[in-house]
Amino acid sequence: MSSRSIGLDESLYEYFLSVSLREPEVLARLREETASMPRAGMQISPEQGQLMRLLIELLGARRALEVGVFTGYSALSVALALPADGRLIACDVDEDYTAVARRYWQAAGVDDRIELRLAPAVETLDALVAEGRSGEFDFAFIDADKANYLGYYERCLELVRRGGLVVIDNTLWQGRVIDVTDESDETEAVRLLNRVLRDDDRVTLSMLPVGDGLTLARKR
Repeated sequence: MSSRSIGLDESLYEYFLSVSLREPEVLARLREETASMPRAGMQISPEQGQLMRLLIELLGARRALEVGVFTGYSALSVALALPADGRLIACDVDEDYTAVARRYWQAAGVDDRIELRLAPAVETLDALVAEGRSGEFDFAFIDADKANYLGYYERCLELVRRGGLVVIDNTLWQGRVIDVTDESDETEAVRLLNRVLRDDDRVTLSMLPVGDGLTLARKR
């Protein structure tokens, strides 16, 4: 037993993956291609993708949102777990990285489940609210520019149904959240979000030390 979460050194992490990871081949290929790209560190970890697939199955999700696509690993993870009639609206602004995503979505045969909206995510989410789609979505994943994290959270919480889940990446922010010398806008934005989430009685909350910190907020 342990009274706290443990850290994983390289050897233990490799063991962890060897006995638990079930990564579809198309996801492994996408992860390998992304690793050679600039800003490869924006890629979520394979265990995060697997956890998200499990969450989609547990929720019985059919409608999902994603804020921040990059090369599409997280979106592909979600889409693979959705039923054939499930739909994911994915928000991003970068045509080059999302072009990679589109290739792999098509290769996996799930491109018909993913609607990519190339526009600032705040605009896309506000448009969904204006269309009367509040409470329609089962699941939302936020992994984009940190300065807008709180705004993304509020909009996604409006759009998910009661019992739906908002999942937020990078909430431990590579330890910078506890670095008192780091007063950058992005770090302050993550700190603010974490404080708001801690006290938000609209949700049931759990922050997991998975990847770079993964917070789960279930709408009450």
